[in-house]
Amino acid sequence: MIKKAVIPAAGLGTRFLPATKAQPKEMLPIIDMPTIQYVVQEAVDSGIEDILIITGKGKRSIEDHFDRNYELETRLEEKEDEALLVEMRRLSDMADIHFVRQKELNGLGDAIYYARHHVGNEPFAVLLGDTIMDSVIPVTQQLIDTYDQYRGTVIAVEEVPSDKVNRYGIVGGTTLSDSIMELTTLVEKPALDAAPSNLAIAGRYILTPDIFSAIEQTPKGKNNEIQLTDAMLLLLKRENIYSHRIEGKRHDIGNKLDFLKTTVEFALKRKEFSAPFLKFLKEIVAEHS
Repeated sequence: MIKKAVIPAAGLGTRFLPATKAQPKEMLPIIDMPTIQYVVQEAVDSGIEDILIITGKGKRSIEDHFDRNYELETRLEEKEDEALLVEMRRLSDMADIHFVRQKELNGLGDAIYYARHHVGNEPFAVLLGDTIMDSVIPVTQQLIDTYDQYRGTVIAVEEVPSDKVNRYGIVGGTTLSDSIMELTTLVEKPALDAAPSNLAIAGRYILTPDIFSAIEQTPKGKNNEIQLTDAMLLLLKRENIYSHRIEGKRHDIGNKLDFLKTTVEFALKRKEFSAPFLKFLKEIVAEHS
């Protein structure tokens, strides 16, 4: 069983400045819930309750979010707001959450290396802290199911349009089923004519503990950082790696336009907002057309 998850959440969030000058991008809310909470909930819904979040300087509010706030709880008790009180207490009880700081920003590979003592000699899930998955079956659970079948590193992938291939890590290999591929290569942000496919790495992984020795041997790459894709390329020389094409929709909250789209989509799914918000959107569209 996959018992542990690692959530890298140490990035500076420069694409959202000035909003992220004093708060982590992972705490930006989709309506009334921070991005990082959606990610933790996905891990929990996949049967994982031991979670390590890799943070950095200025990320203390993430720790506070998942901690108890007795003053707030007392105030909610006094107001007899039972539903909100239960929700606040659930936050601190939803999982066994640990934190460690990445001392300097050296890339995703380096951030995951900080988890080596916590996960030990076990396979573990990785969920990027600025990516929300909207799916019936949690995407992490989908990867766990594939790991259970093939017993190797599993990478979540999604199809992307040809004009966006050069924005992502792209995988290539031998097709085993409609959703599974045994990989022969991983290429970081290739030109379209050099891309092995249009399947882009989608921010979720099941990694074996061998990834740590691969990271140790990985030189700094793009942006003078240790890239996880480069480490997995080394790992590919000594063990099988599989990709799983996800069933669901990925929302990149680190991107402003996607953040706006996600907020709209999630609002339309909320019972208390859907009808009046849809009416408002139609009025706005009519005005601008």
